[in-house]
Amino acid sequence: MNLSDLHNNENLRQREFPISEGTAYLANAAICPLPRCVAKAVSEYALTTTMCDQEKGLPVAIPDEIRQMGADLLGCDHQEIALLGPTSIALSLVANGLPFQPGDNVVYNGADYPSNTVVWMNLAEKGVELRPVKPKEPGRITIDTLKPLVNSKTRLVALSSAHYISGYRIDLEAIGSWLKENGGKTLFCVDAIQTLGALPTTVEHVDFLAADSHKWLLGPCTSGLFYVGQEAMQQLRPTLLGWHNVQCADFLPPTEIVFQPGAERYEAGNSNYLGLAGLHASLSLLAQITLPKITEIILDHTRYIREMVRSKDYTLAGSDEDHLSGITSINKKDFDMVRLHQNLAAANIAASLRIDLEGRQWLRFSPHYYNTRAEIDSALEQF
Repeated sequence: MNLSDLHNNENLRQREFPISEGTAYLANAAICPLPRCVAKAVSEYALTTTMCDQEKGLPVAIPDEIRQMGADLLGCDHQEIALLGPTSIALSLVANGLPFQPGDNVVYNGADYPSNTVVWMNLAEKGVELRPVKPKEPGRITIDTLKPLVNSKTRLVALSSAHYISGYRIDLEAIGSWLKENGGKTLFCVDAIQTLGALPTTVEHVDFLAADSHKWLLGPCTSGLFYVGQEAMQQLRPTLLGWHNVQCADFLPPTEIVFQPGAERYEAGNSNYLGLAGLHASLSLLAQITLPKITEIILDHTRYIREMVRSKDYTLAGSDEDHLSGITSINKKDFDMVRLHQNLAAANIAASLRIDLEGRQWLRFSPHYYNTRAEIDSALEQF
């Protein structure tokens, strides 16, 4: 199956993405419906385990294949990939595992999704100074935005690859390389859940990256990827320990704690085998469709929605045309966005309703590569 086949054969599209049969699902930045092949992989694994134990039910090669597919997607070594979800756990491992000292500071987006704020706010208990970024538009963070906040005591900069309301996509390469040039002591942590699987998301200048698979990767909840660079791995001590990430010969208590080599040291216990079965299928599907083609159609959707809502006098949450993602959020002054959201739902059109720190209501659209122009038009006709 390729993208052209999918968009030129409605029967095929509805078979491979069953949600399309009755719903125009334009809310993939929330929690995605599963493609047929992913649901099939999870179901087949579950049925297999009625006749054996759950560990043996998953082919032994699957975890390493997932690590390699994740590494190919991120541009890193497979030993730098931990199979860990949800995103909040991976970010918490970073917050709790780095050797922060009183007087260190952390720079983060104070108006980000809670997963990427509360873990850093909690560091205040350790005497870490919190330095929230306050961009003029949601998520619009650049080097110039960061310069007044980053200094010699900045231990970590933690940002999202794309903002969950505005869709603004930060320049990972530019920010990451600037931080390395700025003395090289500041680590860079990225919550990539809103770009991984939809847009190029590389880790050449990133130390930590986390993304669950239940959005753009089209995989199950609590089954994600956690990247830890080789150099950063030497600084990040695992804070969740168990039989899996500590070397325990013959399942006996060790005489000393020796962590597993590579990013497996952050996987404390049994894996989410159901999730891994689904994640393997979703990453295989992504590789089959190919990321460049996925990115092309997602950005085409985004540009089309932005053009059409402007013509209807709606305000866009993000004004920058050079940093688009798969997310478009809109509102209109003195207009009931809740009612519009309800009207869309009544017409079997799935979108998301989000509220920012100023109390403004935003209707968010986030179509994926399997969505069609006709589905988007059906939503726009409701305005």
